[in-house]
Amino acid sequence: MDDPVVAASDLCASPRRDSVVNDMAIEVATVNGSGSQSANTVLLRSIFQMGVPVSGKNLFPSNIAGLPTWFLIRASKDGYVARKKEVDLLVAVNPETAREDLAQLKAGGAAVYDEPFGLAHVRSDVTFYPVPLDKVVARAGGGVKLRMLLRNIAYVGVLARLLELDMSEVERAIHRQFDKKARALELNLAVARSGFEYAAALAKRDPYLIRRMDATRAKIVADGNSAAALGALFAGVTVVTWYPITPSSSLVEALIRYLKKYRVRPDGKATYAVIQAEDELAAVGIAIGAGWAGARAMTATSGPGVSLMAEFAGLGYFAEVPAVVFDVQRVGPSTGLPTRTSQGDVLSTAFLSHGDTQHVLLFPGTVEECFTMAIDAFDLAETLQTPVFVMSDLDLGMNSWTCDPFPYPERPIRRGKVLSKLPGTDHPLAAYFTRGTGHDEQACYSERPGDFERNMERLQRKMDGARSVAPSPVVEGRGARVGIMAYGSSHHAVAEARDELRELGIETDYLRVRAYPFARQVHAFFEEHERVYVVEQNRDGQMASLVKLDLAAELAARVRSIAHITGVPLDAGSVAEELAMMEKQ
Repeated sequence: MDDPVVAASDLCASPRRDSVVNDMAIEVATVNGSGSQSANTVLLRSIFQMGVPVSGKNLFPSNIAGLPTWFLIRASKDGYVARKKEVDLLVAVNPETAREDLAQLKAGGAAVYDEPFGLAHVRSDVTFYPVPLDKVVARAGGGVKLRMLLRNIAYVGVLARLLELDMSEVERAIHRQFDKKARALELNLAVARSGFEYAAALAKRDPYLIRRMDATRAKIVADGNSAAALGALFAGVTVVTWYPITPSSSLVEALIRYLKKYRVRPDGKATYAVIQAEDELAAVGIAIGAGWAGARAMTATSGPGVSLMAEFAGLGYFAEVPAVVFDVQRVGPSTGLPTRTSQGDVLSTAFLSHGDTQHVLLFPGTVEECFTMAIDAFDLAETLQTPVFVMSDLDLGMNSWTCDPFPYPERPIRRGKVLSKLPGTDHPLAAYFTRGTGHDEQACYSERPGDFERNMERLQRKMDGARSVAPSPVVEGRGARVGIMAYGSSHHAVAEARDELRELGIETDYLRVRAYPFARQVHAFFEEHERVYVVEQNRDGQMASLVKLDLAAELAARVRSIAHITGVPLDAGSVAEELAMMEKQ
């Protein structure tokens, strides 16, 4: 008899006429701490290995274990990677949320669920596949103690059969996930095969299929935090300070792994320092102190930490000390939704601290830019002698994206003006100072009004100069009356929304901002369009407000705000619907 795993990998030589191929959103609803992350990664990688562009978004609770969690997988033959508004295929493994999850499934969709839940009678407009997950695990030899963990890989096997995934790719993904744990590898392979074999008895009644493509050749799957960490390594960072906070912790954790591997001399001595401070205020203070001493220094945090950093941020600006701060944004105010995404720190960070303070902000919109802009940030901080903030977010930072390999840096490190000796003295052990108080051009203490005014005007000229040296905006399209402006992870929803709007007869040009203070191209874009919709993920339209402050009054009147603050990643449908509705008004 043929091996069922091999023979079943080609169940259907050609898709049915009504099939939906390589275009679906899969939602896995389970429980935090149940081991589902590994299984979901296996499923995502299996699709990716079949050449289909894919992205994965983890919606997890802000506790250790026990609460509901969801993993969203988007497979798109067209390369769309934003969250899809509707769920096509549901895997219901959490009894507490099963009915609520089922209510979100689109009509005509399909649901795989644990058989004891008894969901088949709840809706008549979806296809149900009941699977006794415990029995599937038991058939593979999984013991009672491991049953909860192995149930996850069981549904991967079931989906492999239903979606007609090549089972050899599933097995390859399992090997990748568990290659250093022999017993876990053996059990997960056995349970995945058991699920695959069990699903042979399920009559395929939904249209969703995965077919091999060649769209992921030379691509990788990565998250923005790991990319930013690698960029900081290539940028030559030597001092890393931090206080753990979701969703930035994994950035520093990844960087620590890289530093331990690549920044240790043959004699075993590290050529870097990583300092976990008592809080975020201390973390940025240490980074600024290290920057003053000549180190390439950084810290990583999120909104609550940025709030604490305000006083030191003003010191760095006024005393002109370089440092890099990675702000992986989450939902606020206060503790807010610690494990949900937003772009809610833009306005406060641009002017972080009291008085006339202004900062350089970088807005990576892709995983690749998390890497390249980490390098840019260090170069800009030292060239401009000021703190630079890299404004990522949870969606971009912690989730999985299909992307291009990162370009190897060919440009030499740019350190700006570097002192050949310590200020004020030639003696290497002598003390030296900088000032957060009033000073003149020579850094001498001064409270003279003229000195202070000239100093502040000079600092403003530095910020104006940043407009031409920070990463330039990206402009797509030319000649439409309507423009769209976006930044960061909102880019992916906007790129897809523009295609949806085109089908509605609405042509748009697109400006993706990558830095603040804004480059001259931003002003030009508003000059060329009757209306510009600023799309972002916060309640108050913070980027829209920021750009209004920068534009002439007659241009500011052209700004329209499309702001979303749900905590879940922005989807294209919501953007297209709201813009189309506003255009009709």
